[in-house]
Amino acid sequence: MFEEQNELIKSGVITLVGQPNVGKSTLLNTLLGQKISIVSPKPQTTRNRILAVINDPGYQIIMLDTPGLHEASAELNQEMVKTALDTLREVDIIVFIVDAAAPLPKKGKNPANYLSTARASTPVILLINKVDLLAREQLLPIIEAYQNLHDFKAIIPISALKNQGTDIMIDELLKLLPMGPRYYPEDIPTDASERFLIEEIIREKVFLLTSKEIPYSTAVVVDRFKEEKDRNLVTIDATILIEKKSQKGIIIGKGGKKLRQIGTSARIDIERLLGGRVMLRLWVKIQKNWTKNNRVLKELGYRG
Repeated sequence: MFEEQNELIKSGVITLVGQPNVGKSTLLNTLLGQKISIVSPKPQTTRNRILAVINDPGYQIIMLDTPGLHEASAELNQEMVKTALDTLREVDIIVFIVDAAAPLPKKGKNPANYLSTARASTPVILLINKVDLLAREQLLPIIEAYQNLHDFKAIIPISALKNQGTDIMIDELLKLLPMGPRYYPEDIPTDASERFLIEEIIREKVFLLTSKEIPYSTAVVVDRFKEEKDRNLVTIDATILIEKKSQKGIIIGKGGKKLRQIGTSARIDIERLLGGRVMLRLWVKIQKNWTKNNRVLKELGYRG
């Protein structure tokens, strides 16, 4: 996983965990200074573990974005939750994130119970995100409600979207991180492949431009990636998988309008990612009940 460099600095692995839509992906993108983790207002947008490398002359933080923790019944959702929980046992620090605007935890429903699978020795920091949506006097009761739920090493109010309080979070992480090597070269922001990032960009546009069950019934596979350096052009063929025949017409839209919308929006972001012109061609394929098919889930990388 890592390629160690000789220099000793503050370095280590942290995981961002929390329930859906608390702002884990937004925080990762903000700290990295570029977008590698897709974001939408819909819960359970993140399906995979996303690794980002945050570099500074004095430290290197390897940060894992994870799917939202929730009570899962479907096979795909169970794998998503397992992916998040698995990271709790393999990191130096756990960053547990809650939404400041969400209802306060009730007796018997402690969201921090998910932390029980972590090693007892792993320190946990609590981030109360989206404090920009609250008046200052509303914050203290929230801190009081959470501080007795777990032995948090620090409780930090932040706004990931507005990059407020993140400097305090970094300072707290550096207090807890061990000295170690620089595991990744400083010019590598993630270990994710270009194909994976492209698939995620297209899937984000499906989440943003469709509704109801459609986003949760789709997956994306890049079938072809052809680079023509003399033309500064990359041609990409990608397939959007759906579960039912009835969903095909919805995602294509009348006269192909919806699919063109998805493609145009995705192409803009992919060109930004690749730094050049892109021809993106999208196809829609029915893969019946793929979210319940263990073989397909494994092929798509959603199952270990």
